[in-house]
Amino acid sequence: MLELVVTGTPERLDRWLSTQVESLSRSRVQKLIEQLSVRVNGEICTAKKATVSQGDRVCLTIPEAVPLALMPEPIPLDILYEDDQLLIINKPAGMVVHPAPGHPSGTLVNAVLAHCGEQLKGVGGVLRPGIVHRLDKDTTGAIVVAKTEPALHSLQGQIQTKTARREYLGIVFGAPKADSGTVNQPIGRHPKDRKKMAVVPIDQGGRQAVTHWQLQERLGNYSLLHFRLETGRTHQIRVHSAWLGHPIVGDLDYGSGRSAGVNLAGQALHACRLTLSHPLTQAPIVAVAPLPADMETLLNRLRLRT
Repeated sequence: MLELVVTGTPERLDRWLSTQVESLSRSRVQKLIEQLSVRVNGEICTAKKATVSQGDRVCLTIPEAVPLALMPEPIPLDILYEDDQLLIINKPAGMVVHPAPGHPSGTLVNAVLAHCGEQLKGVGGVLRPGIVHRLDKDTTGAIVVAKTEPALHSLQGQIQTKTARREYLGIVFGAPKADSGTVNQPIGRHPKDRKKMAVVPIDQGGRQAVTHWQLQERLGNYSLLHFRLETGRTHQIRVHSAWLGHPIVGDLDYGSGRSAGVNLAGQALHACRLTLSHPLTQAPIVAVAPLPADMETLLNRLRLRT
């Protein structure tokens, strides 16, 4: 059970809860309210539109997940770092992180279960064992998996408190006028296409999203940008890049999907560097994921053109 105290101005219960608990979407909060899992000042609340005010006490109970038949699959992994507490993997394009509708197998979770054996079972629940954070299916690069429950809590805490540093390289269309900048625009579900995200005002369900970017290389009508995430919203870099007017090359959802003459396996976005503290020793761990071959080919071709 999670107990929270409301501060600030009055706000809708579902909207307020989704901003307080980063792992819960607004739709997930609404389902929890329907399941009688939310109490306000000791009373079960059944109205998602109920208003909470400063000083109200909100109790949230998240039901146990229904087990899925997760099967270990011997899928090769590109391991950047491993010990008895955690595993950092260079994820390829096309690999989904955990099973979901339409992707029951062949995921990173299936591969990690085969690699870690019994050790991973039960870490963080049965649905997404060991998963600390996610990468989009067609985004490549460094992703960390916890092998123990204490490691999972430590690593998730580092993500939430922003002490873990997640850095990306992306090839975008066009050339920004400035050499660096910050996009601070809330992100929520696209109002018309629920499979996509968009810049959405907070009062309409958007959640704060902050992306720092820096120009690494000008490549004619393209640019290589370095991104650093301050928050971790779904599709954050891709949405913010499109909002800047410089969508990621090869992005079918937020750009034209064109790939500058190179057959890309996904969009040209790569989690190149992950910095965190070891859950037990607190020693710094820096994992560097080399660029995938198709992104290297694209960069070299653009450099030749330039």
